[in-house]
Amino acid sequence: MSRVPVLRSRSRAVWVLVALGGAALGAAVPTWVSTTVSTALEPEVAVEVAGTTAAPAVGAAGLVVVVAGLVLAIAGRVARWLALAVAALAGVLVTGSAAVVLADPVPAATAGAADAAGVTELTSTAALAPWPWLAAVLGVLVLAAAALAAAGAREWGATSGRHERTGTTPDARPPSEPDAQDDWDALSRGTDPSVDR
Repeated sequence: MSRVPVLRSRSRAVWVLVALGGAALGAAVPTWVSTTVSTALEPEVAVEVAGTTAAPAVGAAGLVVVVAGLVLAIAGRVARWLALAVAALAGVLVTGSAAVVLADPVPAATAGAADAAGVTELTSTAALAPWPWLAAVLGVLVLAAAALAAAGAREWGATSGRHERTGTTPDARPPSEPDAQDDWDALSRGTDPSVDR
């Protein structure tokens, strides 16, 4: 019986999420929908609608995935689950937003035509580019990557002490470590604080 592959390495999970988020962000930039309209001055005006206009949530969610991946690099035990949950939800948003355009590109084409030419009457069908399909697939991959990372996250080691809250208090220092406040107090009493070191 084969085991389900998981992302056992924190660094690999980080790079996978950052790469997928960046790819989703990049997939939102090109033209998603193209059509033509007619104006009073020109009988045919080409209209191209970028993914950032057709489905603005795709680019925003892609950026969220990138940030979640970067947070995962330094996240503690609780924050890692939060970052993975946010990445998974962003992946769902990428796929859902792309699916809306794939199901019916006419609203996006109409909005793009209104912005570009000031008219909403389309003179040709709204043609889809491959980019919304790619964005939909990338959203599914983000969701899968977040799930695989969550499955492997139990095996990740703790991050450095800078990012983890420890049980020690600020006053729990080794006895030999100098303390500026103690030094000032010693000087105020007229004693040399460096004598005992």
